[in-house]
Amino acid sequence: MTATATASTIKAYLQDLQQRIVAALEGIDGKPFLTDSWERPEGGGGTSRIIEEGNVFERGGVGFSHVMGRNLPPSAAANRPEIAGREWEAMGVSLVLHPRNPYAPTVHMNVRFFVAKADGQEPVWWFGGGMDLTPYYGFEEDAVHFHRSCRDTLAPFGDELHPRFKTWCDEYFYLKHRKEARGVGGIFFDDFNALPLDDSFALMRSVGDGFIGAYLPILERRKDMPYGERERDFQAYRRGRYVEFNLVFDRGTLFGLQSGGRTESILMSMPPVVKWRYNWQPQDGSPEARLYTDFLPHKEWI
Repeated sequence: MTATATASTIKAYLQDLQQRIVAALEGIDGKPFLTDSWERPEGGGGTSRIIEEGNVFERGGVGFSHVMGRNLPPSAAANRPEIAGREWEAMGVSLVLHPRNPYAPTVHMNVRFFVAKADGQEPVWWFGGGMDLTPYYGFEEDAVHFHRSCRDTLAPFGDELHPRFKTWCDEYFYLKHRKEARGVGGIFFDDFNALPLDDSFALMRSVGDGFIGAYLPILERRKDMPYGERERDFQAYRRGRYVEFNLVFDRGTLFGLQSGGRTESILMSMPPVVKWRYNWQPQDGSPEARLYTDFLPHKEWI
């Protein structure tokens, strides 16, 4: 069967997804997102939708990009060294949201499409994406809801995908130098073309479309909880782990920087207030300690 999905239909979906997510987030925050459209000298461009000092979000960004280049960066060809150096085209939506309230978790979501081309050879295409939750104070019902939502986005495409993508997420969003997870995980997949193009695109759409239902109920539950300086201080400390992962391990960040991407858009994921401390440890039995004992270790939530 001939595939009906094309680069233009995938791009149209991604642009619509960005708009739908921003509209939902603006409905919760009450402050409009700024719009910053940009072009990339080597080819392509994008639109970054940004909020800073909002009513709910201390900082957040929902970015769409459609970029291309002549030489595929090493980070994008890590699993397929034979395609390194090919011409390439990439498009996607990526978001990170940092609520002000320490009881409301940070969240990340990304969906993307890649094509690597070479004269006289069939194009190599793949999809990637996922979403993961990074709480500062853990709530079992939030983790269960998020993981159940992730499972439901993948269910139409085979029961084996959720366990595989859940484990992939656990292993990917892991700070090796700290020997701890970044958060409670979710799902992650990359280099995915195991299904035909149309079915792979449908899987990516399901993940993208599932984000609002996975995250907004959690945010609604936590955004107005009372908190004090202790909670804000711990939130800033744990945000340091987010920065460490993104700058040391994240393939998306590395790809963006290696490909000459727009630095402001690549680093829109950085939290606005962060703290580091030397060899700090939470007090035994405290809510802060529970994050380490009950939430960061990998586990089956559903």
